[in-house]
Amino acid sequence: MTEPSVIFVDDDPHIRQAIAQTLTLEELPVSCFEDGPSALKRISADYDGVVLCDYNMPEMTGLQMLERIRAMDETIPVIILTGQGDISTAVTAMQQGAYDFIEKPFDQDELIELLRHALEKRHLALENRRLKAQLRHLARPGPRILGDSPSMQKVMATIDPLLDISANILLHGETGSGKDALARYIHENSARSAHNFVAINCGAVPENLIESELFGHEAGAFTGADKRRIGKIEHAHRGTLFLDEVESMPMALQVKLLRVLEEQRVERLGSNQVQEVDVRIIAATKADLKKLSDDGEFRSDLYYRLNVVKVDIPPLRERKDDIPVLFHHFVLIAAARYDRESIPLDAGQAARLMQHSWPGNVRELRNLAERYVLLGPAALSENEPNDTASVAGRQTLGEMMDGFERSAIVSALNTCHGSIKDTMVQLGIARKTLYDKMRKHGLDKAQFKD
Repeated sequence: MTEPSVIFVDDDPHIRQAIAQTLTLEELPVSCFEDGPSALKRISADYDGVVLCDYNMPEMTGLQMLERIRAMDETIPVIILTGQGDISTAVTAMQQGAYDFIEKPFDQDELIELLRHALEKRHLALENRRLKAQLRHLARPGPRILGDSPSMQKVMATIDPLLDISANILLHGETGSGKDALARYIHENSARSAHNFVAINCGAVPENLIESELFGHEAGAFTGADKRRIGKIEHAHRGTLFLDEVESMPMALQVKLLRVLEEQRVERLGSNQVQEVDVRIIAATKADLKKLSDDGEFRSDLYYRLNVVKVDIPPLRERKDDIPVLFHHFVLIAAARYDRESIPLDAGQAARLMQHSWPGNVRELRNLAERYVLLGPAALSENEPNDTASVAGRQTLGEMMDGFERSAIVSALNTCHGSIKDTMVQLGIARKTLYDKMRKHGLDKAQFKD
């Protein structure tokens, strides 16, 4: 059932029928009730609409209903309807927080205009509430994870409950999909953020050095070890150790890492002393670690130790709704770094970005954004998708139109820095239409503020 935009309360059935017909013709969904208690069961603090109620009702007056509603959420607009023509009643209602007051008999156009203004105010109040919640979230230290596509919402819904729990996490995703950024986000938003985030790429360190890198060594432990060195694990004490490309770790070292995870102790090379460590492990892999363990190419006991919680990071081609916002974000960063102007994309350019398959994922998009800042729109021609036809062929006309519409709105919001008024003018659409389309495409103007 469609959520009503207007809840109307009046004990006169003829008035209820007339109001219902009027609002339905104006495409304002309405639910009618004969008394206040019945209506209040449909109203909550997150009600996204307006309440229109009669002043004189036998079981609960309009002012009593106003008081109950304001106790739930004082930003829900309540319009009082009366046939008394009593100015003192109007003053009392407004003093107690009514949005407005209208007398019977009323002009229908005046009522519709009043309701639309009240709805706009309610939508703005809810949007402001959502924005404040988002700002509290983004005000946390550390990197932001941008993207509001369903696949990224699923990722964040998995991660958020784990932030302050020291469970080990296994991140799985293609090269360039953002595993490092997600690991940093987890650390910086956890109770361990005051301590070190230590990252090591297991595939980039030579096999003869990685053990020393992880465990450290005492002076004289091997040729060239002229002084004591604390390893990555010990350096991450009370913090987070990020093991990227963990599938590349030598088998012999996997045994030693497993012992550290089980005993929470580490022993430097060349030492007989153990050091107590409290470390959260976030491991990342682009491989199927379960298959590798089944095939004997990765220790299964270590796999299960690391895989307390597994998070699959979607490739960029599966979260294309996030591309315009991510690209704009990377452009702003590059523009600040190189002291260049950031030129917003037009709708056509944004649509071409959406059609590309992005084999290099977010890293490829970030590199393109930097070239765009340095070289201008010409950089985009170097990235013309060679798979446009195949991508378009897998989309229905409706999907392509939705994609273009979203790209056009995102481009306009970027250009207007999130200003709803300026975006309305640029797109030539009404405020309500813009809000409806933004809600449809999961857009929030806060994403486009500089």
